[in-house]
Amino acid sequence: MGTDNKADYVIVGAGSAGCVLANRLTEDPSVRVVVLEAGGADRSLNIKIPAAFAEQFHTKLDWDYFTEPEPHVNDRRLYLPRGKSLGGSSSMNAMLYVRGRPLDYDLWEEQGADGWSWEGLHPYFLKAENDERGASEHHGVGGPVNIQNQRSPRHMNADFIKAAEACGIPRSADYNSPEQDGVGMFQTFQKNGRRWSCADAYLRPAMKRDNLEVITHAEVQRLELSGRRVTGVLYKRKRKERVARAGREVILSAGAFNSPQILMLSGIGPSRDLQEVGVPIAHELRGVGRNLQDHPFITMMWEMSDTHSLYKADAPKNLAEWLLRRSGPLSSTVAESVAFVRTRPGLAAADIQFHVGAAYFEKHGQEEYDGHCFVIAPTLLTAKSRGWVKLRSANAGDKPRILTNSLEHPDDVRSMIAGMRLAQKIAGTDPLKPKVIKALKPGDDLETEEDYHDHLRSRVELIYHPVGTCRIGKDDGAVVDPELRVHGLEGLRVCDASVFPVIPGGNTNAPVIAVAERAADLIKSRAPIA
Repeated sequence: MGTDNKADYVIVGAGSAGCVLANRLTEDPSVRVVVLEAGGADRSLNIKIPAAFAEQFHTKLDWDYFTEPEPHVNDRRLYLPRGKSLGGSSSMNAMLYVRGRPLDYDLWEEQGADGWSWEGLHPYFLKAENDERGASEHHGVGGPVNIQNQRSPRHMNADFIKAAEACGIPRSADYNSPEQDGVGMFQTFQKNGRRWSCADAYLRPAMKRDNLEVITHAEVQRLELSGRRVTGVLYKRKRKERVARAGREVILSAGAFNSPQILMLSGIGPSRDLQEVGVPIAHELRGVGRNLQDHPFITMMWEMSDTHSLYKADAPKNLAEWLLRRSGPLSSTVAESVAFVRTRPGLAAADIQFHVGAAYFEKHGQEEYDGHCFVIAPTLLTAKSRGWVKLRSANAGDKPRILTNSLEHPDDVRSMIAGMRLAQKIAGTDPLKPKVIKALKPGDDLETEEDYHDHLRSRVELIYHPVGTCRIGKDDGAVVDPELRVHGLEGLRVCDASVFPVIPGGNTNAPVIAVAERAADLIKSRAPIA
């Protein structure tokens, strides 16, 4: 076995939450922190160039997960990209800055996550943020996370916004205010037209401190326990087993798939599931890996006569423009405009989010189309379906088994089909309508409700927002308490999207950052405990 690393805190995962914690905990020079990251550096141009995010899929920068055959979407295995480099999925995502609604977080508190209401989290959204539009009641300046408007949006987005307004969707001045509903342009996690990941915002500045050590290519095998106390992390690096020992705490920030996987590999989880794969039970905790949620989406695409699209965005002249000026098509997040809509009366908040852009986006960017296109992607915000993460085997190198049960609940299907119909209505409204050459996917042949059902189940995918598998709560199905300490154990917390009791109504990177900011204060005993 290789040499031990010793620290006050050992953080597993240099994704969004891990980067925040590494920075905030090392602000105290007397505290030593070790971060273990399974991936490597984040130097690839496909990380830095915004429009190139899908070029990372199925490469060494990707955990490259798939679900089990999903019973409600024609037994298809859905693709689940996860970032595997410094910055984690903040180095791979589409950089869309979305907080969700106050009611999302108030619901967390109602379900036993004391202190995690909108009132508790709002100050941490502000603390993290440097909004280039300036400070306001709902936005902060001076924080590590740089938020900017898009540098070079396609003007087809303006046409979409006008068509959406003509269909009764109000213009939104700021979807990150408490009033989310409406249509507008996305704000982005960018700085000067390039990606601004959590590695850029938090980790890289902290790496200049003597009390932080970041170990890349560290493949975590399991946690080390002494009775009920977690004392360290066993990991492999360069084929040698090593241990990172934690004097105070181990903090799992490995994400909604890998955090529960590491717990279960360590014998912490549902006893029946662990017995099935031959893992000795160290601590029964039946909620580990349960409550998995994500946002299903379906891309609806039209060929357009408007040539101001992202078609051939990677042409040499566009690369030159990005390298010289950090502008042009390659500064795009692909989805550039957004709408939050309620598809039926009586809903407390939007049930559908449209991700909209002047591009063809099918099979997660792997399929191409020879022509200028426009995409509206209805995305389900309030999924009632729940899934799980389980071990495939006792071997840490084996990918976990994942099932989302997407579209299991009839209300989820109802909202998605209503979103599809509304997207078609918008595309058939001026000023978009005259620019449509033809409908691509779906075509113009969907007529009956059954047609929509069949098409939805044949093409729906997931939009990279897994949460919930180590949820906060006080009941016997919860994994962590309101201070993110794992129930029944000492010296162990979880801090990442896995602790979310309910998925927020929007993209999940901003909420993860806010949760980690508050967690850092909890760990340093500064935040009030409700």
